[in-house]
Amino acid sequence: MSNSIYLGYYFKVNPLQPASEILIAELGEVGFESFVETEEGVNAYITKKDWHKDILDDIYILNSEEFTISYSSEEIEQINWNQEWEKNFSPILVDNRCSVRAPFHEQPQVQYDIVITPKMSFGTGHHETTYMMIQHLLDMDLQDKKVLDMGCGTGVLAILSEIRGAHPIDAIDIDHWCYLNTLENIMHNQCQHITTFQGDVSLLSNKKYDVVIANINRNILLQDIKSYAATMSKGGQLLLSGFYFEDLDIITKECEHYKLNYEHHIVRNNWIAASYTLK
Repeated sequence: MSNSIYLGYYFKVNPLQPASEILIAELGEVGFESFVETEEGVNAYITKKDWHKDILDDIYILNSEEFTISYSSEEIEQINWNQEWEKNFSPILVDNRCSVRAPFHEQPQVQYDIVITPKMSFGTGHHETTYMMIQHLLDMDLQDKKVLDMGCGTGVLAILSEIRGAHPIDAIDIDHWCYLNTLENIMHNQCQHITTFQGDVSLLSNKKYDVVIANINRNILLQDIKSYAATMSKGGQLLLSGFYFEDLDIITKECEHYKLNYEHHIVRNNWIAASYTLK
């Protein structure tokens, strides 16, 4: 690590989700390069050379009436990032079958072991939505299936799909940082069948998949379900997460417009991960 001087911003967020995920995404757009999710909110770090005094002016969520967000900041020199991750990132174990861990964690005795560089909090498995999507994928037959991981974050769901036999796999995220981190984590796990793209549903033209995974948020899902359905083969499966139990009906009604039959869902702390099949 170079001797770069960093600024640390320590955000207290209420309610934590989805505000923390939105905040991280917005901060990433203006130059913050590293994030740690805490029990109170988010710690975000930016090099002093990339910082300017108005850097938070365009962070929309800070002015949102839906959330209460306060922060403090300080100048830091020579951060030991591995030490930061180790303090704040614990390995995840899903149904005693799949682990999601950092390179510095001891390798567990599980069927599926995924190693990621935890430079961001969404997509690590800690959040309920990613955890439940892993549960869905563990119970599915993915052998030789064509898979799309839309809003891939760290790429953990695409990686698990390949480990369980899927190919080819497309992993797409609109955020440049997520795109780069997915590439890094693909290398960590020696994946051979994942292609990563930066962009949105406009990239799906003329694509066909057997399984579509979209762990994003309610509004984006409602906007893009039509595009997901258009890419799916008959009998294909759609996994959706990133919304609350109260939103299940509206998500399901939108899916029904495009011949996507509701199959079942998982609930975890009021978050939902639901499965649909194309008629």
